[in-house]
Amino acid sequence: MADPLISYDPAGVFIPEHGITPEDIGRIAGDLDEARDEVLADAQLWADGVEPPAAKQPLDAGFHELPERLLNDYRTNGAASEVARLQATADRLAAACDRTVVLGIGGSYMGARACLEACCHPYYNELSRQARGGRPRISFEGNNVDNDAMQGLLDLVGRGAEPAGVDDRWSIVVISKSGGTLETAAAFRVMLRTLRDACGGDAKKLAELVVPVTGTSGKLFDLATALGCPAEEIYEVPDGVGGRFSVLSAVGLLPAAIMGLDIVKLLEGAAAMNEHFRNCGPESNVVLQYVAVCHLLETMRGCDIRLLSTWGKRLEAVGLWYDQLLSESLGKQERGAMPLTVVNTRDLHSRGQQHQEGKRDKLVTNVIVDSFDREPLAIGSSEYNQDQLNELADKTLPDILDAATKGTNQAYREDNRPTADLHLPRLDEHVLGQMLQMLMLATVVEGRLIGINPYGQPGVEAYKKNMNAILRA
Repeated sequence: MADPLISYDPAGVFIPEHGITPEDIGRIAGDLDEARDEVLADAQLWADGVEPPAAKQPLDAGFHELPERLLNDYRTNGAASEVARLQATADRLAAACDRTVVLGIGGSYMGARACLEACCHPYYNELSRQARGGRPRISFEGNNVDNDAMQGLLDLVGRGAEPAGVDDRWSIVVISKSGGTLETAAAFRVMLRTLRDACGGDAKKLAELVVPVTGTSGKLFDLATALGCPAEEIYEVPDGVGGRFSVLSAVGLLPAAIMGLDIVKLLEGAAAMNEHFRNCGPESNVVLQYVAVCHLLETMRGCDIRLLSTWGKRLEAVGLWYDQLLSESLGKQERGAMPLTVVNTRDLHSRGQQHQEGKRDKLVTNVIVDSFDREPLAIGSSEYNQDQLNELADKTLPDILDAATKGTNQAYREDNRPTADLHLPRLDEHVLGQMLQMLMLATVVEGRLIGINPYGQPGVEAYKKNMNAILRA
């Protein structure tokens, strides 16, 4: 039986005065189809290696069919395929060490963090090595320039002390297409020096514990070559795949495989979403329906703040990944909605008041996981009933979460606050692959719909240039 697809329910946006109607969505169905056709044509243009016209540059459309390309390679070439090589490297590192430090910033680490939080045990790093299935702990650095945080990580890895065994040994996965991003480059220099000390200065041991994901040339590629990293384990950030679209390349797949996730399932989920996107009309297409609701509420009702409301803790990092994706893709030309991730019910006690009674500039998209991995925990009966919960003794934590979700949506609806629901049938690699691909596709479709090139990030480059000029003055 085929894996179920995620679904989208926009019923909560069909409200008087402050919402939209199904007819509004139908009215732009032709525009949505045209935007989809353009996105599909972009992917084909990139695949054909044709120089895009000036109006389309940059055109980083290589992410779109990347899942299919990697899966076809895997099924055709087996152990020689990139997916199999990534898995082999991940298994080698897992056998050799008990912690992997992933160095990267922005799209070079956010997808990996999303995979860790969504699909691994909620307290993965605190588990014993046996309970982690022999997989390494995962630490993220190079995503900031926080002196005390870096010092804390150095404490964890032993500050260059020679490891007594696998439990004390650690490795580095460094991710940067050019190697010129200062935050990651500085962290790599510090961590590399520390790891070299832990290897007793043995260059061969060091090279075995450093795996770069980078371009086919550039500072990091040259450094990896100088270190003696095996050529077959210098993984490539694919051409035509921008950083924020790179989660389903080696950038995200290598850390995911190190964690013990099924990276083939991730890719299969993304490919299933591609097929759905290509073949379903606007009335039933999850991607196009999501774009339509977001676009219409922004243009018709001024809802230019988009709340991704995750019900449960495991999808917060996915939301943060999406915050970057949407911000860098559409935040241009003094336009673009502001994305904001919230975790409920936690954030109902901090942001809920503003969302309920503040400015009417928000669209809430609830992300709801329809089933749970573990047996539902009941409140249970107690002789200590001062909390007066015995009458709810048979209710479970999923029951409470469901009531909170429905109660919040009801409150928003009564006050004519627009909400929509994105349902995930469960939370595993296949569903996560679907969700990641859906949000990437939706972002580029909306860019084409409103006439903004969703690729490139000119605003980010300005701070990098200024920072380097100040430091080198």
